[in-house]
Amino acid sequence: MSEIFIWLNDQLLRMQWLSDLVTLLVRDGFGLDVTGRIGGSVHFFIYDVIKIFILLSVLIFTISYVQSYFPPERTRRILGRHTGLGANILAALLGTITPFCSCSSIPLFIGFTSAGLPLGVTFSFLISSPLVDLASVILLASIFSWWISLAYVLVGLVLAVIGGTLISRLNMEDQVEAFAYNSPVIDHGNETLSRGERLSFAREQVAEIAGRVWLYVLIGVGIGAAIHNWIPEHLISALLGQDQWWSVLVATLAGIPMYADIFGTLPIAEALVAKGVGLGTALAFMMSVTALSLPSMIMLKRVVKLPLLIVFITIVTVGIIVIGYTFNSAQHLFI
Repeated sequence: MSEIFIWLNDQLLRMQWLSDLVTLLVRDGFGLDVTGRIGGSVHFFIYDVIKIFILLSVLIFTISYVQSYFPPERTRRILGRHTGLGANILAALLGTITPFCSCSSIPLFIGFTSAGLPLGVTFSFLISSPLVDLASVILLASIFSWWISLAYVLVGLVLAVIGGTLISRLNMEDQVEAFAYNSPVIDHGNETLSRGERLSFAREQVAEIAGRVWLYVLIGVGIGAAIHNWIPEHLISALLGQDQWWSVLVATLAGIPMYADIFGTLPIAEALVAKGVGLGTALAFMMSVTALSLPSMIMLKRVVKLPLLIVFITIVTVGIIVIGYTFNSAQHLFI
């Protein structure tokens, strides 16, 4: 049974068949040695780009079909029935079925706030939505392993719940801009979609999200190919090696100015780990890019006042750093 699972994992998630085909293309079609720098870079780029877009299309289609049963107003009603820690946990879980970047989550944050949901609950959703989604589970498993993937999702949810809970305890409702409380909430009542409409919605989501992230995927894979085949391992180890105490701090801060999502950062994390960078350091970089990118913080600043923004950034940054060092110390359990 385990052999069947390993075979399915290799062929369906890791797409070993695709890697073999790309090897033939690079070697026989381009006349390049896949073990060399140029050939290895070309193989890494073609293989990762195709694999990511295949998985991305299938996953987003499936997730979006499921998501069609949970429009914003229905999500708001579900969250409105719960209070306290249970509401934060539910908000974090619901955030996992919204495969969007942090900028896309902010309009929903405004909708939840205007609907009267507790501030801590909306922040649990805001942290979880870009950081952890169902697609990230599959993509992480395809690159690393199922254990790493599930552990990443778990710590992401814990961070979302703790972050939202802490913010709710600080009673900072007055630090949200007034217009966020007064924005109209559109409720379509019990309107239901037909199967055809749900399929159409899922196809539109695939096209929309792929159109939004394709450039970041290409950039991320390109950077990953360069790290994997061109940057000497000793240089990366000197800056981000697992034995360097500052590696997680540097990786977290380096990710903040960037703007991408998990689909674009995963190839970089894959290349860093292959070069000997600690798993926690690579994941800290990935989480920082997806949850704390500068463009997202600029957009969030239009919704919340500076003190609340600082609290949010501090909580998420500290959480990512703790997660990074935890994964580094427990790396032997995963790799």
